Amino acid sequence: MALRPTPTRLRADAPRLRQGVRTALSAHVTNGLSAALGLLLISAGVHAVLGASAASAASVGVIVCIPPDQPAPQRGKLLRLLPAALFGWPLFWAAHALHGNAWLLGLLLVPATFLAFLAGAWGKRGLPIVVSVMFAMVFATAVPRHEAPGAALQGALHFGLGAGLYLLWATAANALLNRVYRVQMLADVLFTLAALMRLQAARFVPAPDTAPALDALLRRQAALADQLQAVRDLVLESPRTPRRQRQAGLLLHVLELRDHLLACELDLDGLLAHPGHVPVLAGLRAMLLGAAADVEALADALLTGRAPVASESRRQRLRRLPWDAIHALAQRQPQPAARLARSLANRVRHVADEVAHAVALARGEREPDLPAVRTAWRLFVSPTAWSWRPFVALWRWDAPPLRHALRAALAVGSAYALAQALPWGTHAYWILLTIVVVLRGSLAQTLERRDSRVLGTFFGCLLTGALLALHPPGWALLLVLTLAQAVAHAFAVRRYLATSVAATVLGLVQAHLLGAGGGPVFDMVERLADTLIGVGLAWGFSYVLPSWERGQLPALITRVLRAQARHARVALALAQFEAVDDEPELQWRLARREAYDSLSALVQATQRALVEPRAVRPPLQALERLQVQAYQLLAQLTALKTMLVLRRGRLDLQALRAPLAQAAEDLCATLEHGVPPALEPAELDGTSRLPAYLPEEDLNPWALRRLALARGLAGRLRQEADQVGEALRDPPAPPASPAQAA
Repeated sequence: MALRPTPTRLRADAPRLRQGVRTALSAHVTNGLSAALGLLLISAGVHAVLGASAASAASVGVIVCIPPDQPAPQRGKLLRLLPAALFGWPLFWAAHALHGNAWLLGLLLVPATFLAFLAGAWGKRGLPIVVSVMFAMVFATAVPRHEAPGAALQGALHFGLGAGLYLLWATAANALLNRVYRVQMLADVLFTLAALMRLQAARFVPAPDTAPALDALLRRQAALADQLQAVRDLVLESPRTPRRQRQAGLLLHVLELRDHLLACELDLDGLLAHPGHVPVLAGLRAMLLGAAADVEALADALLTGRAPVASESRRQRLRRLPWDAIHALAQRQPQPAARLARSLANRVRHVADEVAHAVALARGEREPDLPAVRTAWRLFVSPTAWSWRPFVALWRWDAPPLRHALRAALAVGSAYALAQALPWGTHAYWILLTIVVVLRGSLAQTLERRDSRVLGTFFGCLLTGALLALHPPGWALLLVLTLAQAVAHAFAVRRYLATSVAATVLGLVQAHLLGAGGGPVFDMVERLADTLIGVGLAWGFSYVLPSWERGQLPALITRVLRAQARHARVALALAQFEAVDDEPELQWRLARREAYDSLSALVQATQRALVEPRAVRPPLQALERLQVQAYQLLAQLTALKTMLVLRRGRLDLQALRAPLAQAAEDLCATLEHGVPPALEPAELDGTSRLPAYLPEEDLNPWALRRLALARGLAGRLRQEADQVGEALRDPPAPPASPAQAA
């Protein structure tokens, strides 16, 4: 009788199985499969019509156009892909023609690398172009070259044919898959949001050794902010149909949920300090975890095309919490602890309500807010045209893209010279390719790529060796190439280790099929050696003309202060309740996005600085304190905005008009000009107290308390910013070498 797996084992495997299914149904995997299918069809078609040599050059044209092919709006898709083909074609032609002349090819590679890496000035949009242009030159040396007259031009024409066909394929595939991409990317954001909700719920645990630190929340918020813009561009494009409007409405619910989660951090430290609050906090934690499960279930339903299950109403759970014990505790303390706990409970209730509204919208039981959807469509979709401003602005010696371009040109030139001197030269371009994909603009990113590249190459060689030992037929190897290309493209940004493994399999199997190497075993040894040489050079040159994070931090801190000041000015204004149009609401949404994005950029820069040499490392502890103050100030202003929007029936807005205006003026003066807030020391330290008794229906004292706390946070934020600025103005010590840094 066969043994069945135990239920315990099934439950243990269920999360990994569920995560595997989510990954398989994600947008980046769908995009990777689309790119690989395009490569297969174009290469096979050109091979059938023009022969193997033409197919080899055409496949390089396809590979060059693949990096910028990401899930994107239909409008402007061709413009995203076109620079890779336009700049890659002449460089492929030149490199292919000079393949037999080492000196002239080297003289082409170095300046062309410098110009190619200048595309990094366009940020995330430009980085794939850098990779594409470098691929065009590097792979031109891998395509077999014939000595017949006009062979180089013929190869370039075949390259252009492959690139042109892939441009048509990618544009058409993106249009056909656009509906799928919107659902998949929206689900991906919901999974990230659910993880953030669980992390916030874990903060409700009193034990400091088990509750996550606030900087973990900051990193998770930064990851969400970094992810949101690509989703906005796709989901908010032309929301004219009911289906698209519901998806856009869901994305707006995500933004509101992020705000309510941010506000859940308020008053938490004070409540955790008193044991009597533990039962209520445990109940609120369970509510947040339940809401996170509802968000994940909603995302799973979107991925699988099912109607989501109705969200459980959690209002009854609030009533069952032990409020009597909290009231008794409040009578023994100078501050109304019960009201603080109820305030936190209301914020958790807002989270649960927002989740219920999102689920109802996905089920078709609730209509989206069409004015808000149209507003988001107009304001939050990135432009599709390429601007000259980044190129004009980078011509400063301290500009990171310029220094990175010089660094990359020196690294590629050195690698090319070394490759010519090595005793083996079958695949000399592998060293150059390793530098292109490993050398990043910051040391942290380079080190991450370095480790993943070495491990991925090792495992890829083992996998390829095991595969070739089975002597599979040609069609099986062709299938392996297609799957390897799909994985390499799908995980290039998400998980580079998987990309490195797939790229190694792709390169070795391709070399085996072309018969251009010295045998499978020699190819694997050469691949490992070239990878180690390439990552070593990339690591070493990351210390040449470095752009340490301390040089970028003053501008990032200034951006945070200005964004917080503008958000305060707009969030505390009562004009939106009196305006006849949506202009004040638009201004607030824009200010809110910039406040999140600026803080996200500062958090990410601080994380990158963690691995920099100690001599040039910025004051990390002061930076973390600055981020915490900015995060809490954003939370206070969000809570005030929520109070003004959702609970204004319990506010005397006329009485609050002058305090709100004065607070906005004080916050801007403090954050932008360093004017200290006129507060008592207790208020400046964040210990602003409430009266011993507060009427149940009067929220004005709560609003005034939040205004005082916001002033105190602004003062401390400005103090931390000034201290960090002074530390950054001190000249750093000379950077250590790679060996000393290790």
